[in-house]
Amino acid sequence: MKPFIKWAGGKRWLADHELFNNLAYTGKYLEPFFGGGAMYFHLKPERSIVSDVNTRLIEAYRAVRNDPEIVISLLKDHQILHSKEYYYKIRKTSFDDLNRRAAQFIYLNRTCWNGLYRENLAGEFNVPIGTKKLIFDPTEDFIAISKQLKKSEILSCDFEQTIDLAEAGDFVFCDPPYTTAHNLNGFVKYNQNIFSWKDQVRLRDAAVRAMRRGAIVVITNADHPSLHELYQAAEKIDTMERASVISGKSTGRGMTSEILVTL
Repeated sequence: MKPFIKWAGGKRWLADHELFNNLAYTGKYLEPFFGGGAMYFHLKPERSIVSDVNTRLIEAYRAVRNDPEIVISLLKDHQILHSKEYYYKIRKTSFDDLNRRAAQFIYLNRTCWNGLYRENLAGEFNVPIGTKKLIFDPTEDFIAISKQLKKSEILSCDFEQTIDLAEAGDFVFCDPPYTTAHNLNGFVKYNQNIFSWKDQVRLRDAAVRAMRRGAIVVITNADHPSLHELYQAAEKIDTMERASVISGKSTGRGMTSEILVTL
């Protein structure tokens, strides 16, 4: 089962890691930075709590969970009407209906530049149109996705609130916002804009509390000395190399590294 939303920093590439293919836990699956949900859709947990601070993203998941047929119908309409003029019209339209907002979110996610989500100071989505033109993919099984999401509690909240719900036997997967473009110079300064150092410390502390309650906690992050030091008491820190593809220019792409922390 593949994600139906493209999200910066998505972890589809990590799904084949041995940790996630030999995972043994007896409780719930918790993911407090849900994004595109690549690991969730790979593992297909029977009981879970997933959350994200992005309310529009969470609305999309709730709509697909509750009314997949309506969302499918609306995406088909977007597919027929898609054009440059239509994209910018839909981008500035405000819908009162949850299902229409969800279909709008998915449509913009699939047709904007590089699948990015960005808002201006007024809270308006402002990513320009991209080159992708496929809005409704008939090979996607939104009904199966809906059935999977029905097994989940879907929250819009701060990550710490979700991690604090973890109990003995639960598995918590944390994929916080971070960049690997500044693994060395300027990491902390750059990341203050997307996930501050104070947030990194809050995440570490919440993860340690969950671990002490008996949960298994796994965290991905940038491969930077400050983060190795932050998690120096962790059971294990793996360094993983992967191809970097987020840059819009080929010269900005190449190999990069990230860490996988197990508490």
